[in-house]
Amino acid sequence: MKLAERKWFYPLVYFALVVISLLPLYTEAPYDPRDTQRVIMEILQVSIAPYAAWGWFFHVATLTVIALAVWQPQIGGRAIAAYFGLNYLIIAAVQTNAHTASYGFAVQTGALVAGVLLGLLWLWVAWKDRLRLSFKEASRWKWALAPFAVLVFWSPITVEGGRAAFNFDPLLLFTSPDYGLAYCFMTPVFLFLLILAHPNVDRFALRVTAFNGLIYGLFNLTHWFNPDWTPMGVMHLPLLVLPVAALIVSR
Repeated sequence: MKLAERKWFYPLVYFALVVISLLPLYTEAPYDPRDTQRVIMEILQVSIAPYAAWGWFFHVATLTVIALAVWQPQIGGRAIAAYFGLNYLIIAAVQTNAHTASYGFAVQTGALVAGVLLGLLWLWVAWKDRLRLSFKEASRWKWALAPFAVLVFWSPITVEGGRAAFNFDPLLLFTSPDYGLAYCFMTPVFLFLLILAHPNVDRFALRVTAFNGLIYGLFNLTHWFNPDWTPMGVMHLPLLVLPVAALIVSR
């Protein structure tokens, strides 16, 4: 029997992902563990700002690898796995750390470790050529999930003065920096493509990506309890819906 077929294998993997997500933050200035969410929010509000001008690149790159999968399915799947693997590594390097006003240099350790592991995992999938994406073979119900992917690809959101608000500027469909540089917005798009590709996708990689996404989708439910951040709660719904759908499909 293969290791992945043992009953304890996936529960153990999921437990490890939860432990990683709960790793303590690194900060120059000490912080009260009860303020962990506040530290994370400070990191996220400033971490990708220096790279905002590159938002267009990730939109164009995503559309390019999808177009390649339509045109040349035999190499498109490998290109998608490699691209998103590299994107996870970029997010790990960029989004998970920042110089904050209250805590100095701070690192979201769990997100950093998870991002690196996901990046390496999908580069391995690309190397092994274990992803095939065929839009023609995808069931109709899978396409019903497309609006969730489009929402985060668009990322029509702005944060000013400690408040989140919707910004439905159509130009953000191609320029929003939140999509390609933010784990919570990039992952649902990737999961949507993986759901379309199933069963022609590595099952282990799919499950790990989906479960890790679900963890952070649950963490971000806290946005709903703060009126200033309710729009951000709405924007994180795809990170709940698509991981659940991917886990169901993978079974």
